[in-house]
Amino acid sequence: MASTADRQDALRRFVETALSHRPSSIVPASADASFRSYWRVTTDSGATRIVMDAPPGKEDIAPWLDVDMRLRRAGLHTPKVFASDAAQGFVLMEDLGARTYLPELNDATVDQLYGDALDALLRMQAHADPAGLPAFDEAFMTAELELMPQWFLRRHLGHEPDCDEWDVIEVAFRTLISAARGQPQTFMHRDYHSRNLMIVAHADRGADAGAITRPGIIDFQDAMSGPLTYDLVSLLRDCYIEWDAERVEDWMEHHRQRLQHAQLIEARVDATRFRRWFDLVGLQRHLKVLGIFCRLWYRDGKAHYLGDLPLVWRYVISIARSYRELTPLADALEHALGDRDITQPRTETRSP
Repeated sequence: MASTADRQDALRRFVETALSHRPSSIVPASADASFRSYWRVTTDSGATRIVMDAPPGKEDIAPWLDVDMRLRRAGLHTPKVFASDAAQGFVLMEDLGARTYLPELNDATVDQLYGDALDALLRMQAHADPAGLPAFDEAFMTAELELMPQWFLRRHLGHEPDCDEWDVIEVAFRTLISAARGQPQTFMHRDYHSRNLMIVAHADRGADAGAITRPGIIDFQDAMSGPLTYDLVSLLRDCYIEWDAERVEDWMEHHRQRLQHAQLIEARVDATRFRRWFDLVGLQRHLKVLGIFCRLWYRDGKAHYLGDLPLVWRYVISIARSYRELTPLADALEHALGDRDITQPRTETRSP
């Protein structure tokens, strides 16, 4: 495995070749929950670019490049690619800036920002091509759901479900999988939320007439073909920021009506049916996230995600208690948590 210094040297050589000159600077831009990292490059003219470092063997840039092109062809604002090297795992791309939605969302800004995001989501669902993308199928959903008992119940809480609890968990999982499979399947970003949407001051869209320039969209490499409401609930029940239920209801219903107008759902899909789709797909996502946020600490050493568990927990319990067939799941989870502080790690050695 290459050393950090070797990797930095390779990154610099890639940038110099792509730009045909030595950049003024290369500094960290951001990192995410994967092995990817991002670096801001300043050119000799003062312009900036972003280079993505996706180490081969740990990350693959091919899905990122593929989905980036699908979204750009649909008229959405994803980073324009200037150069890439699949063998080394580098991409030089447009710099969308550093203004993610999350720190700039408040009561005064949310309607405009979410209005832009919902416009882009409708465009994505109507025009982004899902052909050939991995399917968000039963096997995949089951694997995601199993992260919750593995990493949240067992590792984080030290709770081993008994036979009755396993029965409750399995019934709930089947209910959620059925709900996801029973709604229209479309292009699905899979992480369409406030940390992956950018406030952009300008748009490098060339001659793409009619393109939606706001927001800038990132972190889309895990896109799949999946349930219509998944990205909507990712945005409106964001794991990092919470909005009151009435506001979420209004956004959700408005989007349902626009989906009907665009003929993406049938006229007979009323508000009650759509709300069930939305709630249960969201519950699938948030159960998975309980597991992932714990895994990011115990396996990867990223402790700050534990601080995001309380909001995800509230989503899980409130939605499970809204449906009679899922109330036993809420009971089982609350029993497992007991009076523990959900944000505090167990005092044990993390796995390598």
